[in-house]
Amino acid sequence: MSTATAPVAPLLYTLEEAAKTLRVGRSTVYELMADGTLKFIKRGQSRRIRVTDLEIFVANFATECN
Repeated sequence: MSTATAPVAPLLYTLEEAAKTLRVGRSTVYELMADGTLKFIKRGQSRRIRVTDLEIFVANFATECN
């Protein structure tokens, strides 16, 4: 008998994953991080974006557009 485990949702996205999620290019994600619009975590050479920071970015973007 096997035990099925529920898939775990990621807490951190790579820049490529964040770009795909936001449906923008990777360079746009870099620009958003550089100007402080999109928060990120840096560990050594690696940068990751928290899911909550992506959600906040989208919520703020939706508010600015309305």
